[in-house]
Order: sequence, then structure tokens, then C-alpha cells
Amino acid sequence: MVIFPSMVSTASASAPAQPLNLLDRSPTAARDIVRAWVQGRGLPSYRVGQIIRRLWQAPLAEWAAATELPKPLRDDLARDFPLPRLTADVIQQSVDGTRKFLWRLEDGEAIESVLIPSGSRRTLCISSQVGCALRCSFCATGQMGFRRNLAAFEIAGQVREIVLGDAADGPTNVVFMGMGEPLLNWPAVDVALTILNSPDGLGIGARHITVSTVGILPSMQAFAQRSEQFRLAISLHATTSAERREIMPIEKKYDLEAVLAAAAAFRKRITYEYVMIARVNDRDADADRLAKLARRLGALVNILPLHPGGAPGLTPTAGDRIRVFAARLRNQGIEATVRRSRGLDIDAACGQLRVNTDRARPRNREASAPVR
Repeated sequence: MVIFPSMVSTASASAPAQPLNLLDRSPTAARDIVRAWVQGRGLPSYRVGQIIRRLWQAPLAEWAAATELPKPLRDDLARDFPLPRLTADVIQQSVDGTRKFLWRLEDGEAIESVLIPSGSRRTLCISSQVGCALRCSFCATGQMGFRRNLAAFEIAGQVREIVLGDAADGPTNVVFMGMGEPLLNWPAVDVALTILNSPDGLGIGARHITVSTVGILPSMQAFAQRSEQFRLAISLHATTSAERREIMPIEKKYDLEAVLAAAAAFRKRITYEYVMIARVNDRDADADRLAKLARRLGALVNILPLHPGGAPGLTPTAGDRIRVFAARLRNQGIEATVRRSRGLDIDAACGQLRVNTDRARPRNREASAPVR
């Protein structure tokens, strides 16, 4: 009797030595793995595309839901390529429409991300680490210290989970401005960028993806080598090395001049992030120096109000003073934007993301008031 490939039992076909997480691979690497797996079972080649699209393009929570595939194939996929999840412990809804997600990871750690709607734009601020080691004085995440790096699937998974919940909520823009310093976790962020941008991944345009960094030089150089038009934002927050060192300890290792020199290698337009702190960095002289630094690289300036909840001991610059500061920049030809505070009632604003791992967390509860 002639045995055709389609008659071979999948149980006897070769399988990975142990389950593989396809979500932690770039779409190209995942496709290569799936192609070999499909060929090893003598399955038709079109199964590769059907399987791959279910990772990111049309994601599903579990392989059992892929009803376009035969059940034995779904069972084999669940065995060989399980789909790890981020669990939404708490979802908080702000009065301004901003939503903050507290994601529980498989090892019990937790991270936060924030979805900010603005007209047709939906910007998701994502985390790249659990906690942060940099201890910038104005940032709440730094106060919790560093726990661990996120894997690529945990970074991109923050977008995937929102799409799973409601595809209409899928972010149009992604910013690496949540918990952690992205360029201290470059290997995982590098893969996550590919997943976010690839047509076989989440398909978000490179110009709609921004990586914010304090300035980690080796990773900045690697990031600059990527051909896509990803955006770079530099967490500047001071205009001299001495003043920056007072609020950002990383300045001792990667000084302001070296960071700006590395930024000059980028072919994309750069943004300076500048949190306004009363009597620290909001003087006329600061504005004049900032204008010179911005002109040097043709950078945009994002002015961010400081939120006391994220920075005990520091005082926010008054709104009138922020407007005068921004006007002084514009009068010198610098494109400066004062960012409107969003999600203040749920501690979702810049610099406020922090997970208190000791508190009790009700699962999957939506709240319009803070749970901290």
C-alpha cells in the first residue's frame, strides 16, 4: 500500500524537542519554523500562511479558536507552539478616555501600559522592563527599582492583547515610554520593533513607532543602523550635563554631549522630551540653551508637565510659566509642543507608571477611579 503524506499521523511526525514560543520570534523566523514543521507533517504549504496570520495579523487567544484548521492540527499547534498571554489584572478608565492596563506576567510580575485616544489616533504607551534601574528623580517607575527585562513577546504582547480584546481598539501609534529604559533591553526591543512593524506582524508603520531613551550609547548606535523610519525621542530634561546629573544619574555614564553626538547618526527627525520642574529646569536660560540644542539636530521639543504623584519632593512648573517657556522656544524658531496631561485621575501620565506589587489586585476589573 502506498502511504501519502496526508495519511501520516501527526503523532508520528517530528515535533520540537520542547514547546516553542512563536510569539517571541520575528515574523520571518516564526514563518521558517512553521514551514519546517508543516513540511515535516506532509501538510499542504498553504497551512503556513494560515498559521502565521493567527500570531499577529488576526491574533487568537488559543489555537482551539482557529476553526479554519482541522482539529488535530489545532491540537498539535497547542502542544508544540503554545500562545502565552498577558493577563489584564486591572483596566482603569479615565474621565478623558485614557485607559491604563495592569498586565500580569507568567512569573507573577506586573507591568503597565496606557492607551490614549485622540480623534482617529490611538497611541499605546508600552513598557519594556519590569521596573527601571535608572532612578530619574521625576519618574515613579524608577522608585520601584529594576526587576527584569521583558521578552519580545511581552513587549509586543501589550498591543496584541488589546487587539484581542477589541480589534477596533488596535493602536495606530506605539511609544516606548512606559516602564523601563528600552535601550537597556535592546535585544528584545529590537525583535519587538520588527513584530510591531512587519506586515506579517502587527503592521504598524515605522513612523508611528517611537522609542524613548535617556541615551544608552551602544544601543543607540544599533538602533540607528535599522533601515526603518522608527522615531527616536531623547529624554533630555536638562540643558547642561551638571544639571542633568542632578535629576538623571545615568548622566554620569552617558553624558549629554555623547548622547547628542550619537543622536546625530539618526536619519529620522528627533524629539526631545522635557519634563518641566519648578526652579530646576524652567528658567529663561534653560529655554535658550534648549533652543540651541534643538537647532543643532533639528529636533522637535515635547514639553511635559511634571505630575507630583510621580515625583515626590519636586514641584511642577506652573502652567503660565510653561506657556512662557514654550513661547520663548518658538520665538527662536523651535517647534515646541506642550503636551496636555492625560489620565491624571488614574495615574497614567508620563512618569507616573508604577506597579505596587504588594497590594491586592482584583482581576479583570474595570475602574473609573484609581485602585492604588
